[in-house]
Amino acid sequence: MKIFLVTGAAGFIGAAVARKLIDEGHKVITIDNLSTGYQDAIPEGVEFFKGDCQDYSVIKQLEKFTFEAIFHIAGQSSGEISFDDPVYDLQTNAQSTLLLLKLAIKTKCTNFIYASTMSVYGDKPDRPVKEDTELNPKSFYGVGKLASEHYLRIYSEYGIHSTSLRLFNVYGPGQNMDNLRQGMVSIFLAQALKNKHIVVKGSADRYRDFVFIDDVVKGFIKAYNSNKHGYKYFNLATGIKTEVGEVVEKIKSNLPFDVTVEFSGATQGDQFGIYADILKVKKELDWEPSVKLNDGLSKMVHFHQGL
Repeated sequence: MKIFLVTGAAGFIGAAVARKLIDEGHKVITIDNLSTGYQDAIPEGVEFFKGDCQDYSVIKQLEKFTFEAIFHIAGQSSGEISFDDPVYDLQTNAQSTLLLLKLAIKTKCTNFIYASTMSVYGDKPDRPVKEDTELNPKSFYGVGKLASEHYLRIYSEYGIHSTSLRLFNVYGPGQNMDNLRQGMVSIFLAQALKNKHIVVKGSADRYRDFVFIDDVVKGFIKAYNSNKHGYKYFNLATGIKTEVGEVVEKIKSNLPFDVTVEFSGATQGDQFGIYADILKVKKELDWEPSVKLNDGLSKMVHFHQGL
């Protein structure tokens, strides 16, 4: 039985990755401050340390373990929210990575998987974004994630084999429906279920690349199994451009009642549009998405309706 550290296992993506590892018969440790996650969401069997990943006193408690790999998924994960407190955003997304890398060195863990973001790219022309494109984040969140990528690159010189997965718009069952400033699909669906009315901040012709949670989990596991040397980074997405207005309509079509929609305002630090080139991750990790948006949205809607 191998021991894994999965930070943020009270959250959407962290819980899904931890559950997969538990199902495979491994032991999982997690750190989570429950700022956006829920303790009830932590999969059964996971050993839970409550606290911040940027808190040295919390990290120090983990020095007694010998980890097969560290999956660093915890962190403030909203571009909009990062403007509220940029210092906290830096601490939770960059300082935490440094402390965990030091933990990896101390415990001789050479496998480190990091949840990065499409936000490192900033605004780009209307074409698939490749990993080697210029990075120009528009939010403090993107800046902190990009800093962590560079920390991983530098620490790879000390024997930490690491992979950054630049996640695009992840969605699916279990996404936080209470936080209306994080997660585009969950924001829209939560409003529709509660108010039968969706308020969209920005225009309908903005576009994104929506990737289902099950495919994302597969990406993390593929990254772990392929993480043998140096530092690598990949887009984790579908490669499909979908306009925001289209997503709203797909959500509406999955609901048994009428939903009204309002487009107004904007979100600070928001990218107008972005979708990924995924040739690199297909070739090097043998990963590709399998869940189509229509099917994924249907599963998510049914889950959150309790069906």
